[in-house]
Amino acid sequence: MSKDILIKKGLDIKLKGEAEKTLEKAILSNFYTLRPEDFHGLTPKLISKVGSKVNAGDPVFYDKSNENVKFVTPVSGEVIEINRGEKRKILSVKIQADKIQTFKNYGVVNPDTASAEAIKGRLLESGCWAFIKQRPYDVIANPNKSPKSIFVSGYATAPLAADLDFTLKGKESELQAAVIALGKLTAGNVHVGIGKSSNSPLAGLKGVAIHSISGPHPSGNVGTLINRIDPVNKGEVVWTVNAQDLVIIGELLLTGKFNAERIVALVGSSIEKPRYFVTKIGSEVATIIYDKGVPQDANVRIISGNVLSGKHIKPDGYLDYYSNVITVIPEGDDYELFGWTKPVFNKISNSRALTFSWLNPKKEYELDTNTNGEHRAFVTTGNYEEVFPLDIYPMQILKACMYKDLDEMEALGMYEVAPEDFALTEFICVSKQPHQDIIRKGLDLMLKEIG
Repeated sequence: MSKDILIKKGLDIKLKGEAEKTLEKAILSNFYTLRPEDFHGLTPKLISKVGSKVNAGDPVFYDKSNENVKFVTPVSGEVIEINRGEKRKILSVKIQADKIQTFKNYGVVNPDTASAEAIKGRLLESGCWAFIKQRPYDVIANPNKSPKSIFVSGYATAPLAADLDFTLKGKESELQAAVIALGKLTAGNVHVGIGKSSNSPLAGLKGVAIHSISGPHPSGNVGTLINRIDPVNKGEVVWTVNAQDLVIIGELLLTGKFNAERIVALVGSSIEKPRYFVTKIGSEVATIIYDKGVPQDANVRIISGNVLSGKHIKPDGYLDYYSNVITVIPEGDDYELFGWTKPVFNKISNSRALTFSWLNPKKEYELDTNTNGEHRAFVTTGNYEEVFPLDIYPMQILKACMYKDLDEMEALGMYEVAPEDFALTEFICVSKQPHQDIIRKGLDLMLKEIG
């Protein structure tokens, strides 16, 4: 059963540098990197070694806690480097790509007739299981537990987010195959959220519950969808899948090949011509960024993901496993003396004190990474609740995580949240507290102690 969802609490952060809806192929990377840190809570065990020849889709490592969950290479080539940290922890696996790509053939699966076990087995062996996350804990889903429902958000509302209506265009057959397959893995529904006024390729899918969403960010977060449709209680599990990852899953089922191709939006005020590129998971971001007008000595922050919840990467870094946005904005390492004493017209805020962004809600801003303040004790202002649409007390749950009260965290709704749900409260926090990191540590503690 579908329903319309109207979100009233939130904040749209309008930034300069939105991607034009034009698509081109990125320069092919010579090297691709898989980083276990992209998969939170993973302890990797290597399958491939330095010098191993691999086809695209061959497994490179697996999860020590569940050997059936494998992680595969996005390209064919040779494993040339395994970077290790303290206690020989695996930090990254680097692959030099072949000029002509070859794929491991897993065989075609008809999602209409295949059994749930056959579909699960194919997703596990092919590496596509990594695209399925679960709540609670916001980690890769445990294949031994069945979800009560599955959620997909096709409505991106984060600042400068990739337009999913554009990136999913023409992929209807892959999307349909993926949701039919996933539907067999749950006793409940596959819930898909789309923008109320959008022309989404997801809107015509069969066998799913379509929900029309409207309102400010974070209305497009999958956590908001879960909270409004089917909240997670103790002992329950729901799964989430990113909309673009459905395409990779669907193509695997229809062709038997793991195709790690991804449409990525290059955005931000430091980009001369923001637009979309076809690339692959784990590719060198330099092949996109420095080929498109950003000087190599520019004082900028490169983010794999959006400005609220993405990862800061180095200029020679790699696109992470789940991102479909690369954001480039000015580095905020300069300070304005006594800037806090003057009225501000060039910054966005949900407060009307000294900041006048509310006078022009459609204005786009050129923000940098400056936090305009330093870390200090929590100040109770009531501002968090203005941008936090979940039926949860944000201040209380953050404090419960900080003093590690498991019973209180459980009672306050910790089972259904993820760090990205607190990105906006972190953005407006006058105390400059790292909300997402606090929630992540709280979830890790619950996973360790409660499991």
